[in-house]
Amino acid sequence: MTKSSTGFDWITILIYILLVGFGWINIYSASLGTNDPTDFFNMNVPYGRQALFISLSVVLIILLLSIEAKFYQRFSSIIYSLSLLSLVGLFIFGSTIAGQTAWYQIGPISIQPSEFAKAATALAVAKYLSGIQTNIRDFKHQLKVFLIIALPMLLVLLQPDAGSAMVYFSFAFALYREGLHFVYLLLGFFAASIFVATLALGPLWVICSILLIAALVYLKNLKRKPNLIKYLFFASVAVGFSLSVNYVFENVFKQHHRDRFNIVLGKEVDSRGIGYNTNQSEIAIGSGGLFGKGWTEGTQTKGHFVPEQHTDYIFSTVGEEWGFMGSTFILGLFVLLMLRLLYLAERQKSTFSRVYGYGVIGILFMHFLVNIGMVIGIFPTVGIPLPFLSYGGSGLWAFTTLLFIFIKLDSQRISF
Repeated sequence: MTKSSTGFDWITILIYILLVGFGWINIYSASLGTNDPTDFFNMNVPYGRQALFISLSVVLIILLLSIEAKFYQRFSSIIYSLSLLSLVGLFIFGSTIAGQTAWYQIGPISIQPSEFAKAATALAVAKYLSGIQTNIRDFKHQLKVFLIIALPMLLVLLQPDAGSAMVYFSFAFALYREGLHFVYLLLGFFAASIFVATLALGPLWVICSILLIAALVYLKNLKRKPNLIKYLFFASVAVGFSLSVNYVFENVFKQHHRDRFNIVLGKEVDSRGIGYNTNQSEIAIGSGGLFGKGWTEGTQTKGHFVPEQHTDYIFSTVGEEWGFMGSTFILGLFVLLMLRLLYLAERQKSTFSRVYGYGVIGILFMHFLVNIGMVIGIFPTVGIPLPFLSYGGSGLWAFTTLLFIFIKLDSQRISF
């Protein structure tokens, strides 16, 4: 093992501080009510509790950065196993909130282990890929790494928490970097496209399109003597998948998931029911204009027209009170963070650190993409927070853990 001490990446830390700080002032605005607005540490309101969570995050950061980097590689399997146990334990000791058994209630604090399981899974994937001697394209290794990802994903799905479970698909980014064939990503994209197109247009149009595309591709490659059986097989699988979409949608998805998909697809207009949050969020963002209405001056925000605005819909407060310029600033910070983490991941000396870095990027990007898409109405509401900005101790601590483990790994650039 070789080690090179380079110090912490202060650019990444500065972006983290800006995001967390900007998140708090928007949580403050979104949760203002009849309480005294000068009592910043009032534990009866979200902004007071978030201030406490941020303070405890500083302690967590000091702890994470004080641990030797090799600890995370050496004990990653144990950390992953403990995270699985914490998810299983929810079905025995967990508290059910809004239909989801996803929290442990410890006094006044609720802990959501699924948030921490993402970091544990990133460590486990990095440990496995750094330990294999052959390429990830070996099918045996693919099955094992898929199993590592699928176990926590399934346990989260059983809570049920479809939004958090969906985040585990982000590990495809790290696997692709390590050599997973592009065809997997392509198949995933086609499956998602067929699913959405079937819901929007119906199976008949989609099946006709599949057969037409297959025929055109086959004829285009006719000079190369393509294997007709292969084309028929893939076309049959695609047709079968399209035919199964409506059954899965009606019998596997819960009613509120079906409602949210239908609203996004334009099949239902329900501005007062299941689509109320998204509709009010779009109004709030649209009313912000170029420079916004000013901090604590948003009429949608002050009137609490967007339910739970300080959590998953915090970006609507940004849009209303800070306008296009403020929203662009936040989006720019996230893009800068992703690019910086990408740069840091590529300069790592060990496979473990690099894979973990790509896991961090994938998880943060998935949360960012889905949350923003949800708030502006282009994705269904699935209930996942915006990293570092949304209210919540579990989310903030989990994202902080995820990020600062990588900062520690990068600071020493260990080559295992």
